[in-house]
Amino acid sequence: MSTLIIRPAERGDMAAIAEWNMAMAWETEQKQLDLQVLSRGVAAVLDEPRRGFYLVAERDGAAAGCLLVTYEWSDWRNGDIWWIQSVYVTPDARRGGVFRAMYADVAQRAKQAGAVGLRLYVETENLRAQQTYQGLGMEQCHYFMYEQMF
Repeated sequence: MSTLIIRPAERGDMAAIAEWNMAMAWETEQKQLDLQVLSRGVAAVLDEPRRGFYLVAERDGAAAGCLLVTYEWSDWRNGDIWWIQSVYVTPDARRGGVFRAMYADVAQRAKQAGAVGLRLYVETENLRAQQTYQGLGMEQCHYFMYEQMF
């Protein structure tokens, strides 16, 4: 039987997290990210916990995936909503419960920290991910997302 653990990311995980983020951006959006910018972005989270945190999944001692949690203050709910972002599971570990374990870990941490909920966004065409999130009890929101990047 294999062992799956979820742990906070460490500085030694930075290169893998950056590579996984590049792979995720390409797989989901065919978007090529700048590795130097991405690496600095990963380091910025590890250097400033107020920005959020990464979790890394390991199966039998080998890294199998990661996700990022960031925070949004909700004045309506007088509490933090934790956003799950930058989810990546290595191809050989997919459909093996890795995301489910990371999600359960995040949910437990969020409840212990007093967060009022979890959110994430997903590509409109990524039906497999949408089914996974629904299977975990998440519901589709009634909001569209808009952005203006600088």
